[in-house]
Amino acid sequence: MNLKTFLLEFFTWWNGQTLGTRLLIHRQGEFVGEDQFGNKYYRQRNGDRRWVVYNGEAEASCVPAGWHGWLAGRVDTPPSKEEYKMRDWEKPHSPNTTGIAPRNVPPGSLMRPNPAAASVPDYQAWSPE
Repeated sequence: MNLKTFLLEFFTWWNGQTLGTRLLIHRQGEFVGEDQFGNKYYRQRNGDRRWVVYNGEAEASCVPAGWHGWLAGRVDTPPSKEEYKMRDWEKPHSPNTTGIAPRNVPPGSLMRPNPAAASVPDYQAWSPE
């Protein structure tokens, strides 16, 4: 481990694993699998806790549906141990774009270039006459 990697692990929690996580994995962790984004999944050897080490920036929306179910304890078998297939109603992963381009700007938002023209009321206001 070079000095830059050590300092990043020591001072940042949002960029991969921290030094504490590395020690936890070494002492109590058991590697379970890896997803298509490079995130690595672990559990304690006694089975009490489950966690993910993100590949790069810690972004919870980068956890696929199958792994999310395993992390939350909804299923006991991780997707790496079984053939997980997405259901037909599940969409492929798209990253969370809150605050970055391309962002989702709904009609009527002040972030649109002409918000007054974009928002058209879909109801007629009632007036007591």
